[in-house]
Amino acid sequence: MSDKKKDLNMLEGPLFSKIIIFTIPLMITNLLQVCYSAADMIIVGFSNVEGAIGSIGTTGALINLVVNIFIGFSVGTNVIVARNIGRGDKTATEKAVHTSVLFALICGIICAVVGLFISRPILAMMGNEGHILGLSSLYTKIYFLGTPFLAMTNYLIAILRAKGDTKTPLYILSASGLINVLLNLLFVFVFKMSVDGVSLATVLSNVMSMVLLFIKLLKDDSWCKLQWSKFKMSKSAILDIITVGLPAGIQGALFSISNMLIQSSLIGINNTLCPGGSAIIDGHAASGSLEGFAYTATNSVCQAATTFTSQHFGARKFKRIGAVMKNCYLITGIIALICTAVIFGFKDVLIGLYVSDPLAVETALTRNCILIIPYFLVAFMEVGSGIVRGLGRSITSTVVSLIGSCLLRIVWIYTIFQWSPNIETLYLSYPVSWGLTALIQFIVAITTRKKYMKELSYSEQG
Repeated sequence: MSDKKKDLNMLEGPLFSKIIIFTIPLMITNLLQVCYSAADMIIVGFSNVEGAIGSIGTTGALINLVVNIFIGFSVGTNVIVARNIGRGDKTATEKAVHTSVLFALICGIICAVVGLFISRPILAMMGNEGHILGLSSLYTKIYFLGTPFLAMTNYLIAILRAKGDTKTPLYILSASGLINVLLNLLFVFVFKMSVDGVSLATVLSNVMSMVLLFIKLLKDDSWCKLQWSKFKMSKSAILDIITVGLPAGIQGALFSISNMLIQSSLIGINNTLCPGGSAIIDGHAASGSLEGFAYTATNSVCQAATTFTSQHFGARKFKRIGAVMKNCYLITGIIALICTAVIFGFKDVLIGLYVSDPLAVETALTRNCILIIPYFLVAFMEVGSGIVRGLGRSITSTVVSLIGSCLLRIVWIYTIFQWSPNIETLYLSYPVSWGLTALIQFIVAITTRKKYMKELSYSEQG
């Protein structure tokens, strides 16, 4: 496809080292983005606006509800482009790349319009009230204005990763993330802004990322090179991307709905225990920000699993996919244990960066204990899901995740949580759902791979 060394050959040679080589830049990139998001929350705390940290924390589920749709489709882009590369199909690769970019722009605009209209009503339905509702609404509206640029960024990164280039996104997102932090400091400390300042900084940094990534692919010399004359929607490419990406998008959106129910329950507890305050919301947001580091690190292996599996699926190297699975599970398990050790080893210092109120600190510690200790379950769940998608069973992966995690959490909230309405019971819904989903995804991945191996054996004999 290209003679550039940075485009990793995934189909030959030792897998462990290649998965590590692919994952490390990806992980560093994503972790830097989490660092910048954490900086948003830490810096906004210096605005001296009460509830600023908590208000941002309450928006996560709503924002994910909207943006996970186009992020799901970007998964489809990654899978289809990687699969076409594995097949050695230049024409299909070029069609998928150019269709993806146009599709990203359309998705981003739709998400922006929807987000602007639903943000305040949904946040109010979740239990946000008073100044917290005002701050969270302002933050989300500015954030959604930037979703077209965020969508384009995600799709362009998906294209680069599909061909094995994880270093370019690292360099570009590192630079734009640094700009994000500098803009945060400028808007909060110089212009005396609050949540509006950090959300505006995020939008501007996404614009920068999108422009640089686009320029990079315009100058690329592989099959993924962007060419103005080839920008048109391919029916076959869009159907392939939707087939893989829509289930992933629906899964992400429905996950967000279950998380919105949990967030709403948490806001209810906060309003009961500290009316007029936001200590529990702040503590939850602080812990959630720390969890983001663990999730991002382990999810990087999931993205590697999807890309490696997709290329091998396209090349019909089903036996070697077994080695992909073993290495990805091993690597993500190790990363999960390291993340758990770091977060607990420095818990007092890390939580202290966000909050100081005793109730907020207690809430953060409680959440860490229940969610971070079993975090290897998340790692296994994500890798299993990525492998199943790479094997062409995106709908199956979605159904498993929705039943094992989303539906179970909803049932948990309306049954077990109603019997024991406290934070501990609420948080326990996570590790229970993670474990169940991880087990089922693993079984599906094993059986699907064996089925393809039998079909290949029969076709070779015939």
